[in-house]
Amino acid sequence: MGDSQTWTAAPSAARQARSVLAAAWSCAVTAEACREEFVGAHRVTDDGRLLLAVPEDSSLRTAALCAPRGEPSAVLEFADVAPVPVRGRIRARLWLSGWFTPEGDELAFRPARVVLRRPSGPVVVDLAEFAEARPDPLAEAEARLLTHLADCDPDAVERLTRLVDPGSLHGAVRVQPLAVDRHGLTLRIERARTHGDVRLTFHRPADDLAQLTERVHALLAQAAGGCPRTLQRQRAHGDG
Repeated sequence: MGDSQTWTAAPSAARQARSVLAAAWSCAVTAEACREEFVGAHRVTDDGRLLLAVPEDSSLRTAALCAPRGEPSAVLEFADVAPVPVRGRIRARLWLSGWFTPEGDELAFRPARVVLRRPSGPVVVDLAEFAEARPDPLAEAEARLLTHLADCDPDAVERLTRLVDPGSLHGAVRVQPLAVDRHGLTLRIERARTHGDVRLTFHRPADDLAQLTERVHALLAQAAGGCPRTLQRQRAHGDG
């Protein structure tokens, strides 16, 4: 069963890509014939540069620095994983291809191409926009917020479903919070064999946790009033 309607008030591809980087804890790096997984090894500077801490004897360091001049030396892959257990837990994937250069004890990565794969399909992110974008202000707190909502306040999730068009809830066996950003909250509606996502937009963006709390309370108040609102719904995709 499809859930479709035009999205509004959603993060740009560049901001979403930067948010994935900010929240991701691990990445996979492919260079030449080697592929390595790194956990807790990357960080992003204020000016958008990505730095990766790798051992001195890492085969990645050797392969990346010995790549032919003018050719991308590595591909970095990040997965945006929903913090709440849901069907199709990968919400997006981010690929960056480019060059590594040594910077102190780390490798600095300069992207030549950035591709974000969302449920709606892959998007090539403009490099200038990627460099200038900032992560969503809630990106690093999102996991804690969603797991709290799912585990400690399931009644709130149930109340929020009152804002969902009844047709989208037909056959639903479970509803879980899937994502939150400064523009809105996304719920995943799971059915016996399919799933779909419903986005509840805030009346204005939230830039910190206090504002987010107020926005969610406003949604709950609207749900208590029994007044359906316009929703943005995304067609279900198998890998989330």
